[in-house]
Amino acid sequence: MEEIITIGLDLAKSVFQVHAVDAAGRVVLRRQIKRAQLLAFFADLSPCLVGMEACSGAHFWARELSKLGHDVRLMPPTYVKPYVKRGKTDAADAEAICEAVTRPNMRFVPVKTEEQQSVLMMHRARDFLVRQLMMSDNHLGRCRQPPWPVGLNGRRACPSGGQPHRPD
Repeated sequence: MEEIITIGLDLAKSVFQVHAVDAAGRVVLRRQIKRAQLLAFFADLSPCLVGMEACSGAHFWARELSKLGHDVRLMPPTYVKPYVKRGKTDAADAEAICEAVTRPNMRFVPVKTEEQQSVLMMHRARDFLVRQLMMSDNHLGRCRQPPWPVGLNGRRACPSGGQPHRPD
């Protein structure tokens, strides 16, 4: 087998798609790999450039593959999309990632540590709770408002002009 220089890795839940090329740009490997077999696959390879689309799971895999000596680069999915040549399949995405990672003007996302990811998770959870609190507060505020507007002098402007009708 020819030496693999660059790998495009499309991440998924259980089956990952690998697209590998040699120094001349010829396709050396195209295959699916199950999650449990991924680290063993990369452990058998000599260190190479590995490209992935940036997502929360990609940071974990980038840290693991870096431990094995690979040069891992993460790219925003919007930067990879122009390189997809045909339909949206995992194989086409892996090929596009492999193509995009070799571009000299590509912008990469730094790999986050576990601590950075946990802090981001706490911020997102807090933002979610603040949004939920505001929604509840706004809803209760609307429930407390009278069905008619309050006049300029502070009194309720009753539609009938007099005192509001209170049912007995």
